[in-house]
Amino acid sequence: MTIILWGHALAALLFGMLAVSQLRDAATALPRLTFVVALAATALWALAVAGIDPRDVTARVAESLRNLSWLGFMFALVRRDPDAPHGGAVITVYGVVVLIVLAGIGLAVAEATLPPADIASASLASVRLLLRMMVAVSALVLVHHLYSAVAPRARGGIRLVVIALAAMWCIDLAIHAVAYLTKSWGVELVATRGVAMTLLAPLFALAVMRNGDWTLKLSRTVAWQSLSLVATILWLVIMVLITSLIAAFGGAYVRIAQTAFVLGSAATTLTLVSSPWLKGWAKVKLAKHLFNHRYDYRAEWARFTETLGKPEGAAPLDERIVKAVADLTDSPAGLLLVPDGTGLGIGAAWQWDRDGLPVAGGDDVLARYLVASGRIVELDMIRNDAAAGAEAASVPQWMLDTNTAWALVPLVHLDRLQGAILLARPALDRALDWEDFDLLRIAGRQAASYLAEARAQEALADVERFDEFNRRFAFILHDIKNLVSQLTLVARNAERHADNPEFRADMVATLKDSAGRMNDLLARLSQHHSARAEELRPVELMPLVERVAARRRAQHPVAVIGGGEALAQTDPARLEQLLGHLLQNAIEASPFAEPVTIAVSADAGQVVIDVIDRGCGMSPAFIRDKLFKPFVSSKAGGFGIGAFEARQLAQAMGGGVAVTSREGEGTRFRVTLPRVRTDTMERAA
Repeated sequence: MTIILWGHALAALLFGMLAVSQLRDAATALPRLTFVVALAATALWALAVAGIDPRDVTARVAESLRNLSWLGFMFALVRRDPDAPHGGAVITVYGVVVLIVLAGIGLAVAEATLPPADIASASLASVRLLLRMMVAVSALVLVHHLYSAVAPRARGGIRLVVIALAAMWCIDLAIHAVAYLTKSWGVELVATRGVAMTLLAPLFALAVMRNGDWTLKLSRTVAWQSLSLVATILWLVIMVLITSLIAAFGGAYVRIAQTAFVLGSAATTLTLVSSPWLKGWAKVKLAKHLFNHRYDYRAEWARFTETLGKPEGAAPLDERIVKAVADLTDSPAGLLLVPDGTGLGIGAAWQWDRDGLPVAGGDDVLARYLVASGRIVELDMIRNDAAAGAEAASVPQWMLDTNTAWALVPLVHLDRLQGAILLARPALDRALDWEDFDLLRIAGRQAASYLAEARAQEALADVERFDEFNRRFAFILHDIKNLVSQLTLVARNAERHADNPEFRADMVATLKDSAGRMNDLLARLSQHHSARAEELRPVELMPLVERVAARRRAQHPVAVIGGGEALAQTDPARLEQLLGHLLQNAIEASPFAEPVTIAVSADAGQVVIDVIDRGCGMSPAFIRDKLFKPFVSSKAGGFGIGAFEARQLAQAMGGGVAVTSREGEGTRFRVTLPRVRTDTMERAA
């Protein structure tokens, strides 16, 4: 009786508050008015049950009035929908049900005037219960008719109301059927009805009226939290029932059995609830059955832009872009593929295992396909041989062999490919649908614009750093110019005044060499002079490499290997400068005990110079993104110019610089130059 009292009292409070909140707009449309009346009638009925007695004539009349109000609300909805069939047959059915309700009210009043022990009173009670069961059954049929009669596009808006009304009348039918069959009042069922009506009140609270049309605007967050609360309550009820059964049949070990059951079921429930698969499954079912669309686009876009726009100090932009796109589809990981030459290389990753990834993501076929089509590639379709030939041929094999790879989203901005994001398979495996494609396509364009803007900012920053570099060195140029003038004057005076001829000759040679080198440096740094570059000519490399190595051997062990014909078309001064940069970097990266090796070799069309060290090595990301960029250095006091200038010098001589490195093992810089054959020189002579 306590549960009956408090359950119905709380239901009365909730329905009453809901009715009051809807009074302002009650007169704007007939469904809205009937909805408010039905809420008020339900509140009065619940108050009568709580305050008087469920078996009192007042509570019975209030229940009948509640039924009439909800039937009127349903009829108003059917009449409101222009596509719903509401001919004479439907009106007749509603009329018959109303007559049955009114007959039940008359029998309840007549029964109240007779003594409880009277035979006529018992007969009236039986007939009254039959009529109430007929009302409940008829109301359930009309609820089904309401759902099926409304146009399919509008069913999502009334689904929760239909569920609430069906639950209410199912409970009524159970109560009256038990009372009719057992000739006794089911107190437990009445108590359950109070709790159920309290839980049904929030479903009615989610109903709103807009522009005179009945719709239900359901928040996904509220729906998720409400269903979680209902599931928790149901779980607790089931636990109580099962522990009660154990208490009834457990015998002497009932306490042990109950404790074991509670601990085991709690551990199992926690394991299931923490499962990503269960969470994904619940979200999919919630979106499928309660909403018209899979995604809450406002919330998804807000989360997407918030992830991209996190302040400095967070993860790098590339990683944030991968995470933002992966979060849209609940993918647990993602991998960014970035332009690398004409193809795509491995870039930033978010929770993706890099073990087993190739050095490059694929050849230029994939990049050309993504630019031309702009399509999102569903890898499972290719694995199942259900994709078009061009799409299947463009995807590299390593993606297909990676079972966790799920979809490839191109990042295209102004018809230029900024990269692509490889998404991992979500916990709840499913095929992509049209909503996934639309959302990922829009998100990909937005992410591509972020990448393009970031790269433009990097290019602008490089220009600004070059400008600062020139301004900073303007003062140095002035000092070097003064120094060159002083050294030149010393050389002239030494030629005239030195008494010792041998000493004078050595001093003059040294000073002239220094003056020449400084003049070259001045010409290279000046904006108004060109460097004193020699024309390319055949140069024997072994003596030149030995000369460069000899200058550094006092600083660090340097070994030179190679031999045979190694004749290259080059500028010896620029080549010495190039090798000096690479050799100095190798020495600084190597332990003193590990010598740096310079290997010279030649093949059919080119000469190869390898500078090899056993130092700390470099990561693929550093090599691709930072090594050959100016002003980026891994050394505390470095300018970051050496590798950049080395590549520029090699390209100016018709060659190139490539690098292979492994972290913890060492680095190999390879310089390639055009080869000159001896027989070619002899024919030219």
